[in-house]
Amino acid sequence: MIVAIDGPSGTGKSSTSKAVAAKLGLSYLDTGAQYRAITWWMLTNGVDVDDADAVASAAGKPTIVSGTDPSHPTITVDGVDAAGPIRTQEVTSKVSAVSAVPEVRERITELQRSIAASAGQGIVVEGRDIGTTVLPDADLKIFLTASPEARAARRSGELKGADVHATREALIKRDAADSSRKTSPLAKADDAVEVDTTDLTLQQVIECVVTLVEEKRAAA
Repeated sequence: MIVAIDGPSGTGKSSTSKAVAAKLGLSYLDTGAQYRAITWWMLTNGVDVDDADAVASAAGKPTIVSGTDPSHPTITVDGVDAAGPIRTQEVTSKVSAVSAVPEVRERITELQRSIAASAGQGIVVEGRDIGTTVLPDADLKIFLTASPEARAARRSGELKGADVHATREALIKRDAADSSRKTSPLAKADDAVEVDTTDLTLQQVIECVVTLVEEKRAAA
C-alpha cells in the first residue's frame, strides 16, 4: 500500500503523514527533509546555491539516508545526523532554489522511489510532487490544502515567536516558486482526493486520511 500525501507547507502534511503511518503500521518518508538535507550539504560545503550549474554538478556527491520509522524518522548526510541542522532558517530560505535544479530532483526522486519500493508493509510518502511525478502509480493520492492564513498561523506556532504576517508572505512566495518551477512543480494529481484542512483539527485530518486508506484497502 503506497499512500502519497502532497500539498504546500503548513497544511499539516508531516504531522498527518507520521500519525497515519504509525496508526496503520506503514513506513513513513518525509521527502521535504531530503531536499533540505541536500540544501544543507551544499551550504555546508561552500557550493553557491544560487548557481544552478554548481548545484547540478554537486548533486550526486552527498549520501543521504532516510529512516522510515514514523515514530522516529531520521535523516543522515554522509553519516552525520542532519535532523536538526536542516530546519534552520538558512536552509528554509534556500531549499526552493536548490530543489528546482533538475539534477537534484532526479537524484532525490530516484532515492524516494527506491525507498518506496523496498517498504514491505507499505509506506506513506509526503511531499509536493509525489502523486504527480515520484509515485504516479500510488494506491492512494491525497492533496492537503488550507488557507494561507491558517497555514501561516500553524507555521508560526511551530516557529516560536515568528511573525504571522511575515510567515504568510514567505509561504505564498514559496508556493509560487514551487508551483512554477519547470521540473516537477507542486501540483494536485488528477486522481488525488483533496482535503481542505483549514477548519479541521489535526486529529480530524488524521482520522479523515486513515478512513480513506482503510476504504482503499477494503476495495483492493
